[in-house]
Amino acid sequence: MCEAFKLAEKAFDEGEVPVGAVIVMENRIIGKGYNQVELLKDATAHAEMLAISAACATLQQKYLKHCTLYVTLEPCPMCAGAIVWSKLQRVVFGAMDEKAGSCGTRFNITANKDLNHQVEIIQGVMEADSSFLLKEFFNSKRG
Repeated sequence: MCEAFKLAEKAFDEGEVPVGAVIVMENRIIGKGYNQVELLKDATAHAEMLAISAACATLQQKYLKHCTLYVTLEPCPMCAGAIVWSKLQRVVFGAMDEKAGSCGTRFNITANKDLNHQVEIIQGVMEADSSFLLKEFFNSKRG
């Protein structure tokens, strides 16, 4: 989670919403990303989406069955869908997203029994740090 937080700090420094993500398999980072929506002018360039694409490229396969995603903010519906479709085993996240969180806070896409895969969720890891960084970012934008 510390590596994901470092990526969130990089996003913050680049003027992006500060979210970072890493995907780990057998104690090795195989994919990472941070929000690049503004830089790439792409609404899908969320940290999780970029990390999933990188991990799939590393493994040269579409499924991430034995992998864990660490992300500083609870995934949105788009990212939660990609998490389910890529068959990630587990998601560990920091801050909850009251508006769009899709791993239990607002929606629970990752546990939906109607889908072909459910994901283990661990929430609240480095929550205070992740929440603080997000609040600082949005306060600076409003200021």
